[in-house]
Amino acid sequence: MSQSIANDCEGKIPLSIEELTKLPGIGRKTANVVLGNAFHIPAGVVVDTHVGRLSFRLGLTKHKDAQKIERDLNEKIPKKHWVDFPHWLIQHGRLVCSARSPKCSECPLLSLYPQKGVEARHRQGTAGAKNASKHRAKQRQSG
Repeated sequence: MSQSIANDCEGKIPLSIEELTKLPGIGRKTANVVLGNAFHIPAGVVVDTHVGRLSFRLGLTKHKDAQKIERDLNEKIPKKHWVDFPHWLIQHGRLVCSARSPKCSECPLLSLYPQKGVEARHRQGTAGAKNASKHRAKQRQSG
């Protein structure tokens, strides 16, 4: 990739998604990261696995494909926040909305968004876990 920049781009990093994605090994995610974080050019929302998971969980997209998620987020998130938004989601995922043990009862977004893909025990806190456990026990007894 660096050889291509040196030879084909006169040693300068291209400043568009189209030009960056022509370089070997550079996809949309990397191009968006480079443009947004290095040059402060909001070309699109960066979608990694964490941003994709949280965007789905928060009801911002119904898609699993990164390009479709990016399209949905670009439509819903103001362009001035495209660079920072993925960082906010990743931080929220680390602190509150982890993949395996989300802390929905502590989530400041709880009343604003659905919790798609989150088990009842996480959504409802400890009481939800007890109720879910009782429900599973009843299902085993009846089935």
